[in-house]
Amino acid sequence: MAENAERSEETLYKPSPKSIEREKQAMEEEPKEDLSSLLLPNLNDLPQNPPTAVKFNFSRYFLPDFTKPGHDQYIYRHANGLCVIGLAQAHVALKEEGGVTAVDFNVGKSDRSELKVTGKRKRNAQHFESNSALCKVCTNDNFYIVRCCVKGSLLEVNDRLIKQPGLLNSSADREGYVAIIMPKQGDWLKIKDSLLSYEDYVKLRGLL
Repeated sequence: MAENAERSEETLYKPSPKSIEREKQAMEEEPKEDLSSLLLPNLNDLPQNPPTAVKFNFSRYFLPDFTKPGHDQYIYRHANGLCVIGLAQAHVALKEEGGVTAVDFNVGKSDRSELKVTGKRKRNAQHFESNSALCKVCTNDNFYIVRCCVKGSLLEVNDRLIKQPGLLNSSADREGYVAIIMPKQGDWLKIKDSLLSYEDYVKLRGLL
């Protein structure tokens, strides 16, 4: 009789197939929840202002008062060595009433907008010094020369500025860039320490 009682007790507490299946499903779901918490960040931890493409892809350098007071320019350097050249936020031309009204790439002995560079070896690329002129930007009352800032090969100028000079007023650090230059590593290292970081530049110009 004792054996029968033990068997009855085992039968009484033996889990049903459905309960086993439920426990199995619960065990499978728990790791998924933990994994989701790792893959999906908490919205409260995300920055309110995500970094722009420029901040993410380029190291930003600045040359305040380049050749003349108020002639502030930037160099945005990509990891591959390419340097994007343009007018910095506090450039005097951008402060004038009406801003930039025209851009002329016909400077020196050649029209920079007619430059045609081809192939991986960048054939036909012209080599310029850091103070060589890239273009002339005009305002209602004045004009200003934009320069290369770094010694290197001129690969491209932003000829959109000829028909859309207003890009310099609205987005000088993006669509309104002036040119792309490829310096040699040695030439870049010669000037790098003389450039300001973005943080130092905005502090200098009181743009914070």
